[in-house]
Amino acid sequence: MADSSGSGGPGSSAAERSPRRLSTHQKAVLIQVLLTFPDETVGVRYLPSVSDTLNYADDFSTIFKAINWTVVPGETVGDLPCSSSGLVILVRNEKLPPSAEALRDVLRIYGIEAQVARDSSNLCGSATFALVVTEP
Repeated sequence: MADSSGSGGPGSSAAERSPRRLSTHQKAVLIQVLLTFPDETVGVRYLPSVSDTLNYADDFSTIFKAINWTVVPGETVGDLPCSSSGLVILVRNEKLPPSAEALRDVLRIYGIEAQVARDSSNLCGSATFALVVTEP
């Protein structure tokens, strides 16, 4: 299975890195934990210029849809916040919603650190929060 953290080790470039994907086990754990937060609305954005971001974003969208969350369709944009892991949880204000906090905590179990940032560009739209997949 591909290294879902997106880190290919010291000195590795994006071209050498395995595409980021969630394992079946990671998906199952995310579903189990996030089911406790019904009726959420979430945005999923990705950086189209990076080859693995669409599939990785689709992994998360599939999970969110499987638990009956509303996934707000949004255009991909090039001006996205960056993080070392390539995952950012955007929130409208300083407080992290409980569902986003649970998502962040589950990802941490697998060594995936999603940066939390305030949404200054309105990428959340009508969503409670947005998950942004960018280049690590």
